[in-house]
Amino acid sequence: MATTAEQWVLVEMVQALYEAPAYHLILEGILILWIIRLLFSKTYKLQERSDLTLKEKEELIEEWQPEPLVPPVSKDHPALNYNIVSGPPSHNIVVNGKECINFASFNFLGLLDNPRLKAAALASLKKYGVGTCGPRGFYGTFDVHLDLEDRLAKFMKTEEAIIYSYGFATIASAIPAYSKRGDIVFVDKAACFAIQKGLQASRSDIKLFNHNDMDDLERLLKEQEIEDQKNPRKARVTRRFIIVEGLYMNTGTVCPLPELIDDIDLISANMENSLASIGGFCCGRSFVIDHQRLSGQGYCFSASLPPLLAAAAIEALNIMEENPGIFAVLKEKCKRIHKALQGIPGLKVVGESISPALHLQLEETTGCRERDVKLLQEIVTQCMDRGIALTQARYLEKEEKYLPPPSIRVVVTVEQTEEELEKAASTISEVAQTVLL
Repeated sequence: MATTAEQWVLVEMVQALYEAPAYHLILEGILILWIIRLLFSKTYKLQERSDLTLKEKEELIEEWQPEPLVPPVSKDHPALNYNIVSGPPSHNIVVNGKECINFASFNFLGLLDNPRLKAAALASLKKYGVGTCGPRGFYGTFDVHLDLEDRLAKFMKTEEAIIYSYGFATIASAIPAYSKRGDIVFVDKAACFAIQKGLQASRSDIKLFNHNDMDDLERLLKEQEIEDQKNPRKARVTRRFIIVEGLYMNTGTVCPLPELIDDIDLISANMENSLASIGGFCCGRSFVIDHQRLSGQGYCFSASLPPLLAAAAIEALNIMEENPGIFAVLKEKCKRIHKALQGIPGLKVVGESISPALHLQLEETTGCRERDVKLLQEIVTQCMDRGIALTQARYLEKEEKYLPPPSIRVVVTVEQTEEELEKAASTISEVAQTVLL
């Protein structure tokens, strides 16, 4: 019986070989030949390296030229030749010993030198001291921090807020706290550098849409929907985010938020502009914000905001709530300077009429970014000599995802008078004609 069974098995194997597809037999044959080759191939020992003599080592060391730690930088690079400010950078600013009207600092609401803010900061300084010397989770949480978070949440009409001690680190910490590897983020191409660093830290799949182009964003969303249908199992575990700026500092444009989305999960902003303080905050629903207290790196590992700056921010909120008309004043002045800057020979205005931070770019580039920067810097220098303080927008050129063109930034504040706005526009126009024509 055993012999018969063995013969039957052999017959089945032969029959299976005849019925098997040709590609299957070829593949198995290749694998068998490869296994035989591995079994009978010779093994080789690595060639032993002979030691160098002391003289040979010294000669190699002497000949070796290390690469520079950093690339060479010209001594006239703008980053190495900064302006020196004496006194507060408020409405009037002293730069390099020259008193000017300030059109460079983001002091939109004119609160930087406000007596009430300084009094609140001084009282806090006497009570708490200068700094905190610890993160929020390690004896770095002061009652004034909790008061500020509560006030910010109420001002923004959200459930909860969280504050950071550094404005740049706020959004750069918030993004990777939620978005991880494998998640998808749709983001505007004009997003600022802090957002770019947050995206980089998240290691998510980034999909960029054209600046303020909702049709392009819709195209990307539809393409993603098609991809999700191909792999529904993966789609179920993949999170998706949309990130935009309210006011794009690189372009001076405003996000068309009503066209974009109805429900916003997280708002992030800094306190270094309108609030005339330091740091930033995020606000939203409580369960969203609480996640940052465990995962926001800038919150968990940086020393908390100095109490005196938190107290100043609270007082700034008091002033904004007491005088809501201040925003309408700023809006009208933005429109005035935007109109006055139109038609300057050789320059074009970039940004919306309601933006407090506008950009002046060359109408026609020289074809060399370095030459463009020098031309604009000459305009800035001559304007400063005439009492108008401006600045060029600065970027980390090798780090930016989409490097904006060189530009002069013009910042509007509520403190600037109509006469000063007209003077700034006429001065820029006169200097531009001298430099560019």
